[in-house]
Amino acid sequence: MDARTLSTKLKSIAYRMGASHCGISNAEQLSAEALRLEQWLKKGHQGSMHYMERNFDVRIDPRKLMDGAKTVISMLFNYYTPEPYAYPKISRYARGDDYHEYLRQTLSKIVELWKLEIGNFQGRICVDSAPIMEKAWAQRSGLGWMGKNTNIIRKGYGSYFFLTEIVTDLLAAPDAAGPDFCGSCTACIDACPTGALDEAYTLDAHKCISYLTIELRDSIPKEFQSKMEGWMFGCDICQEVCPWNRFSKTTPISAFQMSEPLLNMKIEDWMALTESTFKVIFKKSALKRAKYSGIIKNLKFISSA
Repeated sequence: MDARTLSTKLKSIAYRMGASHCGISNAEQLSAEALRLEQWLKKGHQGSMHYMERNFDVRIDPRKLMDGAKTVISMLFNYYTPEPYAYPKISRYARGDDYHEYLRQTLSKIVELWKLEIGNFQGRICVDSAPIMEKAWAQRSGLGWMGKNTNIIRKGYGSYFFLTEIVTDLLAAPDAAGPDFCGSCTACIDACPTGALDEAYTLDAHKCISYLTIELRDSIPKEFQSKMEGWMFGCDICQEVCPWNRFSKTTPISAFQMSEPLLNMKIEDWMALTESTFKVIFKKSALKRAKYSGIIKNLKFISSA
């Protein structure tokens, strides 16, 4: 089977299994991206996310992630839900089931179907856990460009997508990277209340509301406490103001749609939650990332603001 035919078959099955978009890149070292990552880390923009500092050589070269790697297959999965934000606010990506589990299962099924169609091969599934530069590969494979808010944006579709990759020893025909359509727009930079995007195309994570409400285990720094704008878990401000997201369509994937517990919960309901109840209600939710203690920490600040 020639490389172009192989690419067509791989994408066809990916779309059948729910991928919104699929693109292919040659597995190679990310030289330019490596330099930017190194500079980003040296500036301390990763905050307390020290895992970003580990496995640097693997992170910039998928051939070190999997022996014999020839191709990186990137897929976007739509998670957009149109319901307005309740108070306290929760990022759209966390409204349904935990995407990690759902997407790992989905990608495993995709690999099984690929093998039935084209025969055996080696592949490594990556769902926001392996040391791989997801945005760089999505951009290289023509799925979109990395916007000034550092999210992957696809023309005519927006940015509400989960990014996934399968690194494989298959030799498929690569796609071409596309242009940047941010132009002179600075909506995301202007809207960020904490200044996390003061340098276009660069996120200073330790200033980001998503980082402050999810990754940070310590108290929210005093300089940001009056700028949280009601966010309890994550933040979508830089996506909400992006003009390209007017094209967003509701996800067809039921696992990513608004979960029943979140439909009617008010701040007093959140404040009354016990840890045991939290673990039961949000067993399948991405909210587990912040842990019960983190949610309560954020709630106490929001309710007193």
